[in-house]
Amino acid sequence: MTAPAVSHRVSATFHPLTVTAVERLCDDAVAVTFAVPDELREAYAFRAGQSLTLRRTIDGREERRSYSICAATGQNPRIGVREIPTGLFSSWLVHDVRPGTTIDVQTPTGTWHADPALGERHLCIAAGSGITPVMSIASTVLTHPSAHVSLLYGNRTSRTVMFADELGDLKNRYGPRLQVTHVLSREPRDVELFSGRLDRDRLRRLLTDVVPVETYDHVWLCGPLAMVDDARAVLAECGVPPRSVHVELFYVDAPPPRPRRTTEASGVTTALTTVLDGRRATAPVARDVSLLEGAQATRGDLPFACKGGVCGTCRALVRDGETDMRRNYALEPAEVDSGFVLTCQTFPVSDRVTVDFDA
Repeated sequence: MTAPAVSHRVSATFHPLTVTAVERLCDDAVAVTFAVPDELREAYAFRAGQSLTLRRTIDGREERRSYSICAATGQNPRIGVREIPTGLFSSWLVHDVRPGTTIDVQTPTGTWHADPALGERHLCIAAGSGITPVMSIASTVLTHPSAHVSLLYGNRTSRTVMFADELGDLKNRYGPRLQVTHVLSREPRDVELFSGRLDRDRLRRLLTDVVPVETYDHVWLCGPLAMVDDARAVLAECGVPPRSVHVELFYVDAPPPRPRRTTEASGVTTALTTVLDGRRATAPVARDVSLLEGAQATRGDLPFACKGGVCGTCRALVRDGETDMRRNYALEPAEVDSGFVLTCQTFPVSDRVTVDFDA
């Protein structure tokens, strides 16, 4: 996905939203729908493929998790959640949240989105809960009468398929403009090709025999890293240009260990200037502290969620200075080439650095 020529970022702000529905999708997954007050409609208007960050305090510590929106654009925001064993957030959402529960929800974020106005052909490859943003993309783009969507969807068994009924409803509504192929790794299918994991060999055969990839304008990948890496490799073999391939990884419910937080700058430091909502703040930051952690000393309202280089919520543009991004699973190559970084995974190198969250 190419970096946007014009910024689409809107100040990401938390508001308490009321849950209106919790729908069981399968044994370990639910869809949670939020009501949006009229005065916040514009703030929570989302594009197909974006996500919401939820916030709650657990044992005195603020925790955030990012979940993809599964609704079509124009509807109330709705997220798909699969329970992660021992997950602080996902277990609560799957088992305890009820209609009427109020949750702090950040306004939509993310540059991973499809344009429904173009009527293009879309190939979606998803595994497990990676179907969540794909549901938003498919149900949105298919509203254009010329659009086509083909979905390769991997799961363990038929009992773990999220949105099975809704995929059936979409198929009934759009007929031949939607093709859905289920691949199950732990349940035999009548066709051998549809039994097993979405690994490199199986994807190569599927993209040759079932959904010839050269007929699509965009490819959307969402799932675990191994599947995404295999799919990217096969797509490259098939000659699909990288600009047509859009990638999103699972969000891991348990975040990585928190970087060491320094209470004051020590040793070699950088003058870090942060731009957010048109306001600039500058403070000395130690070189062994990420841009996000360092900037939070002067800006407590910075956007972030996973702090693991996966969700892309903390994306910002380096406008001045030199930095080192250690890990990146969220930004496309064109975004990196344009100077965007994940501030949770990026460290200052030069004497002065300016990062712009408004870009």
